[in-house]
Amino acid sequence: MDYKNIDQQIIQKYKEDETLMIRLFVKWCANHQLEPQILYQKAYPSQSVNSALMEVVESDDGFEELHIDNETMLDVLQLFGNDDLAFVVADEIENFKSI
Repeated sequence: MDYKNIDQQIIQKYKEDETLMIRLFVKWCANHQLEPQILYQKAYPSQSVNSALMEVVESDDGFEELHIDNETMLDVLQLFGNDDLAFVVADEIENFKSI
């Protein structure tokens, strides 16, 4: 069995899934007129600019017609272990309710 090849496939699949998660986050932000970089920085203030996030923001993702509901966004972020970002998103969702 070629374990190195299997490991590479697993890593590639994770990267693809992570990119999809970022695309969903960027679209969710766009749906609510929020800046994804600002929310990310609130969640992870000690990190530098996230290059994967910037790449998705700068590219045309083709998700124009997609609406991501709040619960799905929170679930996706938590699935990838982005709990800090999920908390920031949850705070934004609470802000929507108070407007």
